[in-house]
Amino acid sequence: MSNGDYGDRGNKDASITNTKGTGTLKASPGTGRKMDTGSAFLIGDSMTGGYGNGPDILHDCTIAVNPGEIAVIVGPNGAGKSTGMKAVFGMLNLRQGSVRLDGEDITDLSPQDRVVKGMGFVPQTNNIFTSMTVEENLEMGAFIRTDDFSETMEQVYTLFPILKDKRNQPAGELSGGQRQQVAVGRALMTKPKVLMLDEPTAGVSPIVMDELFDRIIEVSRTGIPILMVEQNARQALEIADRGYVLVQGRNAYTGTGKELLADEDVRKSFLGG
Repeated sequence: MSNGDYGDRGNKDASITNTKGTGTLKASPGTGRKMDTGSAFLIGDSMTGGYGNGPDILHDCTIAVNPGEIAVIVGPNGAGKSTGMKAVFGMLNLRQGSVRLDGEDITDLSPQDRVVKGMGFVPQTNNIFTSMTVEENLEMGAFIRTDDFSETMEQVYTLFPILKDKRNQPAGELSGGQRQQVAVGRALMTKPKVLMLDEPTAGVSPIVMDELFDRIIEVSRTGIPILMVEQNARQALEIADRGYVLVQGRNAYTGTGKELLADEDVRKSFLGG
C-alpha cells in the first residue's frame, strides 16, 4: 500500500459472510440533503439520544452503509463518533429515530439479539480474551452457531495468516495490531451480515495502521458492509466508499471518501489543511 492507493475492491468471496437480502430503505425526514440511503443495508436513521437518563449526545444523526461498502465516521474528539456506532449497536437509549438492518426494524433489540440478527461489533478496547489462545478466541466468536464452523476459521486464517502461525499462543502476548486482527477475526466467526469497527487503529504505529487498513479492505472484498469509526480521518477516508463527518452529535458533512478529502472546509477543519 502506498500513496493512498488501496487497489480495486470487489466482491470476491462472500462465503465468510451472511449477505442474504439487500433490503430497500428510505431515510426519515431530517436525514440530510446529501444523504442517499435508498439502498442501505444498515441504517441508524435520524437518531437522537444519549446514555441512560443523561443529556442527548446524538442529534438527528443518520449513519448508513450499503452492501459491499466501507463507511467511515470521522470528526473531532467528543463529536459523538463512537456514540453513533454504539447507538446503531443498541448500547444507548434512542429518544428519536430508528435502526434497521436488511429492511427489519431492530431499534428495540438488545446488542446480543442484534448479533444474532447479523451484526458483528468490535469495540475499541477489551475486545479479546487475553488469557485464551488465538484459536480459543476465534472459537468463542462462533458461540451463536450450531453448524460446523471449521471452514470459517480457515477463511479467517487465510485473511490473517499471522493468526494461524500464532493460533496456540495466548492472545495477550500478541502485538497491538495482531490483537486487533484476533478481534476482527472473532467477529467474522459469527458470519455477520455487517461488520462494525470502533477505532480499529487506536494506539498502533503508522506501519501497523496501514497493515490493519489493508486487512479491512480484504474483509470488504468478501462483500460484507463495514461501518467504522476512526480517529485517523485522512487515512480512513482514503479507503472509504462513504464518509460521515460528525460535529457535536450531528451530521456536518456527508459524501464519498474522495469528496470529503477534496472538500476545502473538511480539509481545513478536520484534516489539518
